[in-house]
Amino acid sequence: MTLTDILKESNNIVFFGGAGVSTESNIPDFRSPTGLYGEKKEHTYPYPAETMLSRTFFDRYPKQFYEFYFNEMIYPKALPNDAHKALVELENMGKLKAIITQNIDGLHQKAGSKTVYELHGSVLRNYCQKCGTFYDLDQTIANRDEDGIPRCPKDGAVIKPDVVLYEEGLDNDILWNAVEAIAQADCLIVGGTSLVVYPAAGLIDYFRGRHLVLINRDETTKDHMANLVIHDSIGKVLKEAVDQIKE
Repeated sequence: MTLTDILKESNNIVFFGGAGVSTESNIPDFRSPTGLYGEKKEHTYPYPAETMLSRTFFDRYPKQFYEFYFNEMIYPKALPNDAHKALVELENMGKLKAIITQNIDGLHQKAGSKTVYELHGSVLRNYCQKCGTFYDLDQTIANRDEDGIPRCPKDGAVIKPDVVLYEEGLDNDILWNAVEAIAQADCLIVGGTSLVVYPAAGLIDYFRGRHLVLINRDETTKDHMANLVIHDSIGKVLKEAVDQIKE
């Protein structure tokens, strides 16, 4: 069966996506050679990315954390690509019931998707660690002190991005909603993820539906489990399949 055939006969589709969904919006991924952790990236920081994105590093060295964070993790000018837009169309058709994403860029919501479970949080939400007041990205940037550290204008405490850092656990409610959505789906499309980061990668094991589709430029360790594997641009693949449904 083609992806178009699968989409036509499925009425409870869940999409589970990773960094590869956003690379076509010019946001670097993590594990490709030129990605944030890649061996070909020009490293200009004294510590590995995994260290600088840990909770311990955030607490101990907020100045260095935010220097890295604002330079490497924030892409406010990024726009939704064909993959994001195709998923919105599937949702509007009533076929797509949920998006589960490992990305923190908010592009699914920017494109118009309504049911999005952000496993790793979002750079668009930030909160004061003392009083709990939330700030959007623009407010967070505007409230940086002379060291570049965002501070709450109410009490001066450090503002933290609402993202899951290394050493932190995933939000239990979001994780439960993701498990529920996958367990009830008749079609699970996994795209733009290497499926190596747990616990997120383990979500695929809750799928009991009919069609498991993997779309990724490179092979994954789960390819053998899928009914359909496509190694190509996720934006191109999803756009073509959704366009064919509409014909």
